[in-house]
Amino acid sequence: MTVEKQLEKLLPQVSKPTRYMGNEYNSIKKDKNGIKTHIALAFPDVYEVGMSHLGIKILYHLLNQDSDIYAERVFAPWVDFEDLMRSEGLPLFSLESKTAVSEFDF
Repeated sequence: MTVEKQLEKLLPQVSKPTRYMGNEYNSIKKDKNGIKTHIALAFPDVYEVGMSHLGIKILYHLLNQDSDIYAERVFAPWVDFEDLMRSEGLPLFSLESKTAVSEFDF
């Protein structure tokens, strides 16, 4: 089952599902095929804290200006979703493409 399908099933059960949906204003989506380096910018806190952090915003936009790099953001899930992710075997995933963190180069 894809991450998207699992999210359809699980997100109605969490307190703030929009934390995990992506598609924010100024988010960057590239075609991953042909891009040499895929980077997961992981922030060690929940979405609301990470998205307000200026450093991650700067890194995200600077890295994605390079045509050979695709950087995506990853945030720690809140405890309600963390429990569901563990019980369902859902890996930690990126916000933009819902790619498992283990599939990134860095």
